[in-house]
Amino acid sequence: MSINNPLDSLPDMAVFARVVDAGSFSAAARQLGLTPSAVSRQVARLEGVLRVRLLERTTRKLRLTEAGAAAYDRCQSLWTAAREVLALSDTHTAQPRGLVRISMAKAVGRQLIHPLMPGFLRAYPEVDVQLVITDRVVDLFEDGIDLAIRATDSPPPGLAGRPLMQLHHGIYASPAYLAERGTPTHPRDLAHHSCLYLGEDERDRNWRFRKDNTETSVRVSGRYVANHSEVRLEGALEGFGIASLPAFAARTHLQSGALLQVLQDWEHQTDYAGTAWLLYPPNRFLAAKIRVWIDYVVERLVH
Repeated sequence: MSINNPLDSLPDMAVFARVVDAGSFSAAARQLGLTPSAVSRQVARLEGVLRVRLLERTTRKLRLTEAGAAAYDRCQSLWTAAREVLALSDTHTAQPRGLVRISMAKAVGRQLIHPLMPGFLRAYPEVDVQLVITDRVVDLFEDGIDLAIRATDSPPPGLAGRPLMQLHHGIYASPAYLAERGTPTHPRDLAHHSCLYLGEDERDRNWRFRKDNTETSVRVSGRYVANHSEVRLEGALEGFGIASLPAFAARTHLQSGALLQVLQDWEHQTDYAGTAWLLYPPNRFLAAKIRVWIDYVVERLVH
């Protein structure tokens, strides 16, 4: 194969990109429906055309060479472009179909998006949905994600989006806990209470608040720590302390009186508060399956 015929190498470039993304020849082979030996041959053929080694192969893992890293950036762009071209065939179809992959934080996924999905799946029987529920900030291009819901001031560079809703956080406790321990009147009072906090990082113990032009923080502690809002919610309902929670998670229990909001006149500041944006690659030819998912969720969440 001649390096002067770049079109001949496009399949090998795509396979190389999948190997890097998957982390191994065998994983890429499973994704592509090929054998590991066939995948290895295609990568070796590309290396032969380019006359450089792209991957250092060990028994445990693959490592990109310097030339491999440069080649991967370009091959990944080709893979992304190919996905967008194929999506064009679905853009104007009368019947949306295919898989939609959406990334979102744990609380948003479990408590806001998941309850909407049974109705969506019944309304669009040929569209499949994969919720990638993680607090990690995913790369839409590298991870093959169609949409992400993320609290941000504006879409980051390289992504398009639309505002979905405002996410507020507050601190909440059961009436029984407050009757026993007293109700804080200032954030500094929280240092003397049992608090249920995220606990993924030492900084999670520093709760931040703002009121008018005043900002303050307090270091909290407590007997029960959990990195899932539903667990903290249940801990608060059981009277284990004052919990930091998304407002949407506490809403029903506030209405029933099972929880009370503490320090309502202070804004509780967290990395998960702010405007929730629907983010997606800046491709104006959105596939029908993605358009109907966006429309369905926006209609039910945007007020």
